[in-house]
Amino acid sequence: MKRTAIYPGTFDPITLGHVDVVNRGLKLFDRIVIGVAENPKKEPMFALEARLKMVRETFTDAPKVEVVSFTGLLVDLAHDQKGDAILRGLRAASDFEYEFQMATMNRRLDERIETCFVMAREDYTFVSSRFIREISGMGGDVSELVPATVAPYLK
Repeated sequence: MKRTAIYPGTFDPITLGHVDVVNRGLKLFDRIVIGVAENPKKEPMFALEARLKMVRETFTDAPKVEVVSFTGLLVDLAHDQKGDAILRGLRAASDFEYEFQMATMNRRLDERIETCFVMAREDYTFVSSRFIREISGMGGDVSELVPATVAPYLK
């Protein structure tokens, strides 16, 4: 049976930490669907189409990775994509409380969909899209923290 995980996020922009979570997920699942969220409550730096393009360019050579956009409930995306699980990365203990609450709520919405957490590599525990935006916005070099395909978008 083919196992599919949904990896949701804003990916504004995608970082090497996100890539690491996907690569870890591919050890556990046959297919990863990256759901790029269009969240009306967030004001991303990059438009949805640019974020989709960055993620797709990052995983061009990954046939087991698909990239889609979504709005609304994550469990609805999981249903649409025939997902068995939600994949999430944890950088530090501080991430756990929020992620635990989200996993609990998603389980309440559909108990068949599990949430799978993977720990970030030590190299990426401090990396977040917010920091990437802030540092690059002030002229800092973040090229070692994002995929090579993303660096030109940040200039």
